[in-house]
Amino acid sequence: MLDLLNDPDFIRNIADRGVRTREEAERYILKGPVASYEQHGFGLCLVESKQSGAGVGICGLLRRDCHPDVEIGFAFLPAVRGRNYAFEAGQAVLEFGIRSLQLTRIVALTAPDNHASIRVLEKLGFHFDRMVSWMNPTRGSRLFVLERSPALHD
Repeated sequence: MLDLLNDPDFIRNIADRGVRTREEAERYILKGPVASYEQHGFGLCLVESKQSGAGVGICGLLRRDCHPDVEIGFAFLPAVRGRNYAFEAGQAVLEFGIRSLQLTRIVALTAPDNHASIRVLEKLGFHFDRMVSWMNPTRGSRLFVLERSPALHD
């Protein structure tokens, strides 16, 4: 998590969380993903390599105060980008959200020029909805939406 949070692409495309030490990373995990599971029953998951078992990134569902929808989020270490981890993890997260949580709408936010994430979201079935300023009022974010009818929950 420490490496991921300090990756220049993570900082540029998501945010600088100000996490610089192992202890700060542990606090971030407790106050972020762990707290989300306690409060909402879902959050970010560690994504591991099937071959090595090493952590390669995070993917999961988020609930933010700045907008009303459940959001999918993902980030991966530079060494594994482009290897389909985001798509595979995203599929599993969406299946959980739709089947287990009975969600009919899931959104995603990307930096305006984060073309790799945009491609993953489109491959997952999301469509661009509009620009929003919820997370980054200066630069704005692209809002993507995935909507399913309740009949698809079976």
